This record gives sequence, C-alpha cells and structure tokens, in this order.
Amino acid sequence: MEILERSDTLTRVLVDGRQIILVGTAHVSKESVEEVCSRIESEQPKRVCVELDERRFRSLKEGAKWENLNIFKVLKTGQGFFLLANLAMSAFQKRIGASLDTKPGMEMAGAIEKAESAGIPVSLVDRDIQVTLKRAWKLSSGGEKIKMMNTLVGSIFSTEEVSAEEIEELKKKGAMEDLMQEMAENLPSAKTAIIDERDRYLATKIYECTEEKVLAVLGAGHVPGILRYFEAFERAGKTESLDSISVVPPKSTAGKVLPWLVPALFAAIVITGFFRAGWDRSVSMLVSWILVNGSLAALGALIAMAHPLTILVSFVAAPITSLNPTIGVGMFSGIVEAAMRKPRVKDCENLADDIMSVKGFFRNRITHILLVFFFASLGSVIGTIIVFPYLLALLK
Repeated sequence: MEILERSDTLTRVLVDGRQIILVGTAHVSKESVEEVCSRIESEQPKRVCVELDERRFRSLKEGAKWENLNIFKVLKTGQGFFLLANLAMSAFQKRIGASLDTKPGMEMAGAIEKAESAGIPVSLVDRDIQVTLKRAWKLSSGGEKIKMMNTLVGSIFSTEEVSAEEIEELKKKGAMEDLMQEMAENLPSAKTAIIDERDRYLATKIYECTEEKVLAVLGAGHVPGILRYFEAFERAGKTESLDSISVVPPKSTAGKVLPWLVPALFAAIVITGFFRAGWDRSVSMLVSWILVNGSLAALGALIAMAHPLTILVSFVAAPITSLNPTIGVGMFSGIVEAAMRKPRVKDCENLADDIMSVKGFFRNRITHILLVFFFASLGSVIGTIIVFPYLLALLK
C-alpha cells in the first residue's frame, strides 16, 4: 500500500493498483458536507462508499417511521435499553448539529445525492447499528456497562454546546487519536465493538470494491484503523470473513451462570441465617431485601415522574425480578407506564424533535416510558448491590 496524499480530511492510497480516497468527516460539520460534495465532483470516482448501514440509510432517506413503533413489543423483547441508547445518541448529534446549522448524516446524504446525480454507484459499507450496539453491550464487563449507562444518562441530560471550531478540531488526526485512546482506557470492550470491529468491517467492504478509483466517506476516527487493515489485506492478498463480527455473540457459559449467582447467594444467606438464628433472622433478611430493592426501584420510577401505579408496581416487582435473571423490573414498570399513559399519535410525530431537550424527553410519552424503564431498572440494580453487604452483616 502506498500513501499518495494525506491531510486532515483526505487520505489517498494506492492498493493493488487501485486508488482509494478516504474522506474523513466530523458527521455534524457543515464544512464536511461541502467538502464531500466537492471531492466527488473533482475526483469523479467509479464508486462512492458511505459509512451507513441499510437501517440508517432508510432512516436518513425516508425519515424515522416512529408511527410504526410498538413500545410494548420493544419492552417485552428486551430492546428498551437499545432504543433509549439510539435515541440518546441521535439527540446528542442533533443538538450539536443544530448549533452548527446542519443535521447528523448530512454529509452522507450529500455524498449519496451527489453520486447518484452523476451516475456513480453507491455502496453502504457499515455494519448494522443494532449489531454494533448489542455487541458493545455483550462484550462489556459489569463495570463498563455502568460507565456506559452513566454516559447514556449524561448525554440525555446534557445541555453542553460544541462550537464549530471544536467540531473541526475533531477531524484532525491527533485529536481523534486522543479521543480513541481515552475510550480505549475507559471502555475497552465497547471500543472493540464500536471502533475496532467497524474499522475492520469498513476496510473490508471498501477494499472489496473492484473499481479502479473508489471514494469513501466516513468518520475521521476510522481512517487510521482502515489503513492498517488495507496493509494487512494487501500482504495477505485477500480479506478476512466478516461472519464472526456480523452477529451478536451468544452468551458464554460464564455469562449464563453469573446471572444466577444473585438468587443463589441470596438463598444461601437466608438459609444460613435461619440455621444460625431461626425464622426471625430469615424474615428480617427477607424484609430488608424487599424494602431496599423495592424502595430504590420505586425511587427510580419516581425520579422518572412515573404514574403512581407504576411506582407501586416497581416496588412490588423489583424484589422478585432481581431474583429472576430472565426478566427485569424495568419491563414491568415500562409496560404499566405505557398502559397508564398510552403513546399518542403526536408523540410519534414529535419524537425526533422532543429528544432534543430534557423537557422533551419527559413530555413525549414514548421517551418518558423508556426513562421509567431505565431508572426503575437502575434503582433495582443499585438496591441489589447495597443490600447484600447488609445481609452478610446480619449473619455475624
């Protein structure tokens, strides 16, 4: 592989006699949109690749069809957290884009429109966003999942504005490398799924384009990793199969066993308490479990401004669901909230705008249900963590 040209936003390489041009963008930069269109016009590539998957492409082209969203199905199938994460990320990018007079993904839309108008074929070269999010969650440790949830909550309630100068700075190699290094240190497993695996996926899809001149539009942070894979592919004379990173990994044996440790430990503590001090001690432990776990789940629902019945259900369900890894209190809390405050047509219509503000997140019944789901679940998790040291102390 030979690097023919390199700048903050463009890298031109010669690979196997083919010219590949990587245009690095900031995703919410107006200048990125203009540069992408200008590059396609001046370079006249034989194919344009964009960092989109089919799902995001349809959303970008047609708009998100939230009217088809079934919130009950989302909660029952355990997709609540991933939908909330998707909305939080969209909100973060939209807030930045709004301050810069642009929209997330406009450079991708601009690239596609420019290429199609010139009769240039377009390839979507990114991995499905749902696979990426689920792999990031599955691969993460317990501590990393807590950090991810903190980041999620922070992005929802953040009011921080980012200047145009800061956005453009993110397109520079040094700034992006610092950002990737920070993510590698704090969330190494998530970085593997969100950055490293997608570097490989993007590089493979771009490399497999056979045209003599290919232009790829992608986030600037992916460029260094893609170049490393180009070198590896050229040395090997072929790409690697993407099958292993294109699916959500199944639970390992440890992953299947660990969730049952909580009920097993709780049962062991209660039984030990009975043999040491009789029924009174065991009943005291059960009451403590119910009060701590239920109260904190109810508190989470209260913080999310849930319906009074939802708060009550959260209190009752949390001590039970915490002992059953197959269900979570958030599912019950969310379903009850959805039943008591059914999403309206206008909630679907206004969802894209409501996620732009904290007030909108609470006002819109769809996002409000997801907040109830999230905070009730979080309260139950915290309650489970807090109560065990107290129960162990009762054994002394």
